[in-house]
Amino acid sequence: MQQSDTPKPDEWLTVPDLAERLGVRIGDVRRMLEERQLVAVRRGERNVLSVPAAFLDEEGPLPALAGTFTVLADGGFGDEEIVEWMFAEDERLPGGSPIGAIRSGAKTEVRRRAMEEAL
Repeated sequence: MQQSDTPKPDEWLTVPDLAERLGVRIGDVRRMLEERQLVAVRRGERNVLSVPAAFLDEEGPLPALAGTFTVLADGGFGDEEIVEWMFAEDERLPGGSPIGAIRSGAKTEVRRRAMEEAL
C-alpha cells in the first residue's frame, strides 16, 4: 500500500492535549501508550508525539483497539504502519476502514483482517 493512497486521520491530539481531554496526568497517557491502549506517531514540524482523535470516545481509548494493536504489532507492524492500516480505505468493512468498522461495532471482523495481515 502506498502511503499517498492511505487516508490520514483528520484530527490529532498531542500527549498533553490528550491528558487534558481525558482529565488525566501526562504519565497516565504515556502508560496507555506503553500498554498499547493507544498508538501514537511523531508528526509535524516539531516531530510531536500525536494520537488520532478517532481512537477515542467520550470515555477514553476505544476498548476494541488494544487487541487489534497487539495483533498488528505482533505481526511486525510499527506504530506508523498501524495508524496507516487503521485508516486505510476498505469498502468491504462497515465504516469504510478498520477504524470506521471498530467505531461501528465490527471489532471481530477487523481483528480477523488484522490477523490475516500479520501472517
